[in-house]
Amino acid sequence: MSDERATVRPVTLSRLVELTHACEDSSRTTEDLQTVLDVSHRRARETILEAVRIKLLTEDDSGDDPAYTTTDIGSGFLNAIREEYWTQASQILATHSPHYGAFVDAVEDTEHADLDTLLEYLEDEQKFTPYSFNQTGIEVVGDWGERLGSVQRNAFTGSYYPSQQTPVPSNFHFVLLSVYDDLEQTAGVDLRQRYLSIPRLRETTCERLGCTRTTFNDALLELCRQNVGKLELSGAPMDTTAKDAALGIKQIALADDDGLVSTSQSSQQVMAGVEQFGKQYYYLAVHDRDITYIQEESA
Repeated sequence: MSDERATVRPVTLSRLVELTHACEDSSRTTEDLQTVLDVSHRRARETILEAVRIKLLTEDDSGDDPAYTTTDIGSGFLNAIREEYWTQASQILATHSPHYGAFVDAVEDTEHADLDTLLEYLEDEQKFTPYSFNQTGIEVVGDWGERLGSVQRNAFTGSYYPSQQTPVPSNFHFVLLSVYDDLEQTAGVDLRQRYLSIPRLRETTCERLGCTRTTFNDALLELCRQNVGKLELSGAPMDTTAKDAALGIKQIALADDDGLVSTSQSSQQVMAGVEQFGKQYYYLAVHDRDITYIQEESA
């Protein structure tokens, strides 16, 4: 069987995980996997072919029906998922999936590119390779990257950017004030909007710093704690537009139902604020710009 193909197949990350686990302890035929995964024959074949192509599975065609077994690479990928080492799982895919690896590199090279810009960049970069990209392909590998945390996508603008699992820099408060100024809307002559949406502040700040949303939330709460009276967190009515986003925030979590290792995936389009003492806050007001930020020492 040839596993060459110009474009990536539309296979979700959770299906790759389930398939790799299903073949971990014994060889499985396509019909076996169709039953285990409870999918159509076409969907089973599509997932198998992509998993073989990126070396998560190997094929044995010595029998009447080809059988598939998890490779050492597949075992490493599966172990990373089990331990929730998302960065390691992403690195394995980037090494063995030509499309995912090219996508991650493109995001790092372009930094703040929307889907159309990335597509144009990848088409140019891959023109002398056997591989090609289209919008669906970018959305497939982009979904893998977002869920594994190697990239994030601004939920309001659609721009992709690299994401780092590191603390925010010591100048976080200056960056936040700069973003605050940029997002502040003029409501009339010399009348400025004081309370700004935390989700919008978060998305723009994360894109500028390349930090995760969780890291931003922690830093913002610490900044407010250190500058009481100068910064104010505010709640919001249930119908506030601060909760709305053009794109969903893609998440991943380990699931182990009925003995099949899998991942549960969600796309949250109603955005969260920041939580403090069990209460959600959706707006931030700056009353005094003379603020300081002292990073807590890592444990």
